Amino acid sequence: MPKLQGFEFWSHTLRGARHVVAPMVDQSELAWRLLSRRHGAQLCYTPMLHAQVFVRDANYRKENLYCEVCPEDRPLIVQFCANDPEVFVQAALLAQDYCDAIDLNLGCPQMIAKRGHYGAFLQDEWDLLQRMILLAHEKLSVPVTCKIRVFPEIDKTVRYAQMLEKAGCQLLTVHGRTKEQKGPLSGAASWEHIKAVRKAVAIPVFANGNIQSLQDVERCIQDTGVQGVMSAEGNLHNPALFEGRSPAVWELAEEYLDIVREHPCPLSYVRAHLFKLWHHTLQVHQQLREELAKVKTLEGIAAVSQELKMRCQEEISRQEGAKPTGDLPFHWICQPYVRPGPREGSKEKAGARSKRALEEEECGTEVLSKNKQKKQLRNPHKTFDPSLKPKYAKCDQCGNPKEPCWPQAPQLSCSQGNRCVFSLCRGCCKKRASRETADCPGHGLLFKTKLEKSLDWKGTKPELQEPQTATPSTPGGFSEVMSSALA
Repeated sequence: MPKLQGFEFWSHTLRGARHVVAPMVDQSELAWRLLSRRHGAQLCYTPMLHAQVFVRDANYRKENLYCEVCPEDRPLIVQFCANDPEVFVQAALLAQDYCDAIDLNLGCPQMIAKRGHYGAFLQDEWDLLQRMILLAHEKLSVPVTCKIRVFPEIDKTVRYAQMLEKAGCQLLTVHGRTKEQKGPLSGAASWEHIKAVRKAVAIPVFANGNIQSLQDVERCIQDTGVQGVMSAEGNLHNPALFEGRSPAVWELAEEYLDIVREHPCPLSYVRAHLFKLWHHTLQVHQQLREELAKVKTLEGIAAVSQELKMRCQEEISRQEGAKPTGDLPFHWICQPYVRPGPREGSKEKAGARSKRALEEEECGTEVLSKNKQKKQLRNPHKTFDPSLKPKYAKCDQCGNPKEPCWPQAPQLSCSQGNRCVFSLCRGCCKKRASRETADCPGHGLLFKTKLEKSLDWKGTKPELQEPQTATPSTPGGFSEVMSSALA
């Protein structure tokens, strides 16, 4: 069967999907995808997978895709991050029999993507992206799609989308934010950029950004003309978003936990989902937030969720016939979470300090952050005093840290700090000492000493007589032995 492309692929393979659950690291696992599909989602993506790890690690493939095969979980698109055409295609070939399309992540704006050189940090490398998409389009039996972020300029975003389409991309998801718009700086997504892309390309387009309700979905489709709308954070806080409902949190929490019992996943994923679902209630019942963070089993998480349900139901019974009070009078229903923006105009702005500066100041006080309190519980001797932190010198060759010089033990500074005779880290020192047959007592490397001892030992060693071995041709050899044995 020939590979379907463009609108044929969207209408037949993807069944004209309009309600799409985004790829979310550690969050769009099979159990969550099944829950979302039960409540209106028509297409789901896997979490972003690392192409290089997927190629080399069979366990990674098994845990993240092969063991999550489920007939109900289709149509499904597998997303990879990659920066090498060959590696991307190798990973895609291993995954193509388990999905309906392969997606290349060109939208991740996080620092880990910058360090790994993938996601949105490839958006200026058009030649590389063309080669990746073109090779995948030629080699794969399923279509290749892309998820991108926009440039500040609409015309550059349009040219970017057209380049990907020309290379072989069969469906484009456009997140209407730039790679700089993340965290508290997210702001609103630009539907104008998405609308311009939709008009400029001849392939299906999905919109992503500003989706918190079914009304947002319908308005986005009407305003931009896209074929479908993708939701990430909105879906995490209300999996019934595409149904246009805001059910009681415990209804979806209990359903999700039942699915997890049938399709297990790491406990960290479950905990993260429950934190999102119960987000607003946990602002009211904060002591249960700590309980949810501490429990170590699925049943423990279920017990905390049940306790939250009981408290909400008690609160509902008390409010019957009375006017709701508080900032979150109906915190027990699934509802959007509005990410707080930068504190413009606030009192803190004038004296704003970095997070690290605040942490260092906090170390000198008796009050530690919750994170640091947890670390101290695990290790009571741990200190957060910056003056006691080790000072690292850099290796002259590779730039990696050398061994630390501890300020609280000055007597060790000469031997523990810059003690290498070559002023290198241990790895570089070992290579150089081996190459030059030299010693570095500081790192315990004694190539020269060992060689000298070896030569001395060989010079004083008494000559050993060669043992005589019997051969068939010598007297007393094999033939004589055999003949005497036979006699």
